[in-house]
Amino acid sequence: MLFWEIVRSVEAINPQFLLLENVDRLLKSPAKQRGRDFAIMLAAFNKLGYSVEWRVINAADYGQAQRRRRVFIFAYKNNTSFASKFHSLSEDEIIYSKGIFAREFKIEQIPYKNRYITGTLPEDIVNISDEYSTTIYNSGIMRDGIFTSIDTIPIYEQPIVLGDILQDSNLISDKYFLPEEKIKKFQELRGAKKVSRTTADGHTYTFSEGSMSETDVLDKPGRTMLTSEGSVNRSTHLIKIDDSYRILTPIECERLNGFPDNWTADMADRMRYFCMGNALVTGIIERIGRQLHQLITE
Repeated sequence: MLFWEIVRSVEAINPQFLLLENVDRLLKSPAKQRGRDFAIMLAAFNKLGYSVEWRVINAADYGQAQRRRRVFIFAYKNNTSFASKFHSLSEDEIIYSKGIFAREFKIEQIPYKNRYITGTLPEDIVNISDEYSTTIYNSGIMRDGIFTSIDTIPIYEQPIVLGDILQDSNLISDKYFLPEEKIKKFQELRGAKKVSRTTADGHTYTFSEGSMSETDVLDKPGRTMLTSEGSVNRSTHLIKIDDSYRILTPIECERLNGFPDNWTADMADRMRYFCMGNALVTGIIERIGRQLHQLITE
């Protein structure tokens, strides 16, 4: 529902461009009508006189410390000077080499498994909501109601690994180290399980989860942080140093997102974890910002 507030704001402000971000499952939602929600967004921007470029970027693919996949959406007004430059380019040129994302985040010049699709959006947004579905891949461009989407392959950059952002254990407060009972709880949460559950209306079903590694590996980028980071939770990072187990410190969570140490130091730990679990990887935004600056000044 928040998207319609974005539309209302665009109508009032009429910006030259917008940069939006969301979880990558947006491209496939809802499950029963794949691609509908994103198609509605594209159609709404088309009606407002904008073209749209998008790319799913995993921060770890481009040199960052966290495996965090997000879709970035760049919508730009069709009557701007830089839009006219884009309009002289083909869809493939924008997606592969000359678009706002391709110039900064390099990709292979062939689609993954030949996944390439084009389509025309219905003009009636209600019709899209009620009936329309389509495949949307991780990269694409929409102009004048016609979209091209390609499953692109990143040209990987050497990432920062989790072990490289850890603080010296001797400098870490004891409160981040785990007693035996919490270690056992983490092991239980991270293990495989099949549990019989019953819904409020009496329906019985089996809830199952696969196993995770007992602790997080230190020679790969960190997993995606969630807002529950720091709590006794399956998604919380669990670190083993020698014979000790601990969670990440707030500073280490800041480092996973590329923030300076103690950026959130004026908050309680619970809120520091929450904010970092909800944050963007700053290195990715910095690089997009660099391209935006070039776009509007060149």
